[in-house]
Amino acid sequence: MKLRNEGYEVSIHGGYLVITNVPYVNRDKRVQRGILVTDLTIGGGRAVKPRSHVVHFAGEQPCRADGSEIQAIKHSSARNTLGGVQVDHSFSNKPQGGYSDYYHKMTQYIRIISNEARALDPSVTAQTFKVMEDVEENGVLKYWDTNASRSHVDSISKKLAGLKVAIIGLGGTGSYILDSVAKTLVAEIHLFDGAPFLQHNAFRAPGAASLEELNECKKKVHYYAGIYSKMHKGIIPHDFYLDETNIHLLDKMDFVFISIDKSEPKRIIFGRLIELETPFIDVGMGVDRVDGALTGMLRLTTCTPNYRKSVQELNRVSFVDPEEDGAYDDNIQIAELNNLNACLAVIKWKKLFGVYHDQEKEHNAIYSINLNSLLNEDSEA
Repeated sequence: MKLRNEGYEVSIHGGYLVITNVPYVNRDKRVQRGILVTDLTIGGGRAVKPRSHVVHFAGEQPCRADGSEIQAIKHSSARNTLGGVQVDHSFSNKPQGGYSDYYHKMTQYIRIISNEARALDPSVTAQTFKVMEDVEENGVLKYWDTNASRSHVDSISKKLAGLKVAIIGLGGTGSYILDSVAKTLVAEIHLFDGAPFLQHNAFRAPGAASLEELNECKKKVHYYAGIYSKMHKGIIPHDFYLDETNIHLLDKMDFVFISIDKSEPKRIIFGRLIELETPFIDVGMGVDRVDGALTGMLRLTTCTPNYRKSVQELNRVSFVDPEEDGAYDDNIQIAELNNLNACLAVIKWKKLFGVYHDQEKEHNAIYSINLNSLLNEDSEA
């Protein structure tokens, strides 16, 4: 990297480029040191042209040598945490045509800020040639989440970091749950399913399976682990069904998604998780043919240590197997309905861990297809 080669203290934190030890002048006309931070735009494994001309700064408001503010860069002041750095200000200085690369962008801001410091002390410089330790910041992800950094929500995303999550059942809905969870900072994602990935599964799953992949008849957990391990390091497949002999594998989970139809395994799983006080979400859907069209409902039921009523008293979850229930004729599964059910479950999970606001605190929700309505029930409040 050209910036580092020229002696700047450059490091990468998450999806941010950080330059430390940048000299500037404060209002008291004293030389101080600050930190410049910018989100990175990555393409083809390397930094490309910056999408934004704005940078962020940790320190006091930079001033001219006489103590007056540098108006050429003034933008706004707000405290935030970006890439692990608590910043205080954002600066805006856009040359005609924008910045060609990050070297152009960062040296421009350093020049504007540090020239005033050198006017007071010609010896100060941001080019310290300090040896910077390269720290692996990706953690569980195999590449930086530049989507979170470009919208400055990385500190919120980190609320999920370190969690161990289980997804039980990788049919239509479970596979879409995995698609969303794999894009988070959870430490481990345990997949439980003993079934093979067959042709009908391909039509209610994220992505597109090749004919060659279908002919391999891999277990679902191995098929999906192969896909999502390209992004997330913590995918752990378990190619069997849960029962009384192996239910202990859930004991160290922080959260569990349940997307299965069979009633007896579900009873065993519910009992163990309630005993452990492990929060979980159970999802389900019932789709029928009516007058030549499809209608039905999607359900997600949440159980937490603070509120188990939906599961234990109100019986929101059916323990009737699909083949025994005429309302679930042919167990109809449609990709967009599976996806919606999964999205609702993942959003509720993120609410429980503070990523999203949760005003209703509902523990049972029903989406009606024909009415396009979402009914919230069993509020904790």
